[in-house]
Amino acid sequence: METISQRFETPNGPVEGICVKWPGFSLLLVTGGKGFLACPAIDVEACQGFGKAAAIVQSSAADPIGTLDRFCDRPVTGANAAARALGIREGMIAREAFALIA
Repeated sequence: METISQRFETPNGPVEGICVKWPGFSLLLVTGGKGFLACPAIDVEACQGFGKAAAIVQSSAADPIGTLDRFCDRPVTGANAAARALGIREGMIAREAFALIA
């Protein structure tokens, strides 16, 4: 297992990307003070139960995200109510949502 982190600057402050890699599978997450975006391995509705803003970005076994750089260009495919309250919407490119979670 390998863990990689990367900082992304936004107009509202920095967010932190984290990638945990196993052979054939990666878990990716970009987090800020107001919430986070993640690969589909995370249950955003469960996060809503804790009052945390969370959204999912597009990924699949056939087309995995793989890296934090690729994460930035993926569209949001789902968001819980707390994330929608921040302005995160389906179809928004992940990089655009970073400023909303910073």
